[in-house]
Amino acid sequence: MSADMGRCGKRGAKMAGESSAQEAANESAAGEKGRAYHHGRLRQALLAAARALISERGPSGFTLAEAAKRVGVTGAAPYRHFADRNALMSALAQEGFEHFNQQLGKAWDGGRPDPVTALRRRGAAYLAFAKSEPGLYRAMFGDAGFLTQPAANAAAQKAFDELIRTTVAVLRHFCAPEQNARTLAVQIWAMTHGVAQLMLAGHFTADEKEAGQVLEDAVAALVEGAIRQALGVKQVFPRPAE
Repeated sequence: MSADMGRCGKRGAKMAGESSAQEAANESAAGEKGRAYHHGRLRQALLAAARALISERGPSGFTLAEAAKRVGVTGAAPYRHFADRNALMSALAQEGFEHFNQQLGKAWDGGRPDPVTALRRRGAAYLAFAKSEPGLYRAMFGDAGFLTQPAANAAAQKAFDELIRTTVAVLRHFCAPEQNARTLAVQIWAMTHGVAQLMLAGHFTADEKEAGQVLEDAVAALVEGAIRQALGVKQVFPRPAE
């Protein structure tokens, strides 16, 4: 009996030691997490949390405190990096446009093998980005007020400038004057954004390719209309009287 008790005592002491070691490891890990955030990772963690919250609730569906809670820090911690919620949204919009520009630039690929093929690839890349990054996409286009910060505004302007360059290339491809390239760019942007929003809202769930085909046909119609107008060719669909 005493031998059994001795063995049980040793086993209990061993288990207690293992439990204490685990608690110490957990405390150490928590401390390391806190130090990591303190040394600069908190900003990226908050951006990732905001990105997820926007995907779930939309761009106006969360507070800075909720982002902090999701990261696991105090409500005051985010103010080390962001003056307010709008500053966080602006940083997220900037990040989104930087990724967006990179992906669409890769899709355009210098207009190879020809501007029409490259424009179609660019449209497909736009929809792919919106679908894969709904949080970033909604931060980018959810409120123009998020783009008032210089860095975010510059990233957004670069996206539009690149779109104008593509419309210039397309018009030149058809030997059409390019003075209306900006107007065509705005039309293509509006059409593409509209299709993307419908896609994100679930209106093309029956066929994933449907959104891409709708966009491709609509952009082709816009380009053809712009070319006809630039060349002075009468359009079948009458323009409104001025």
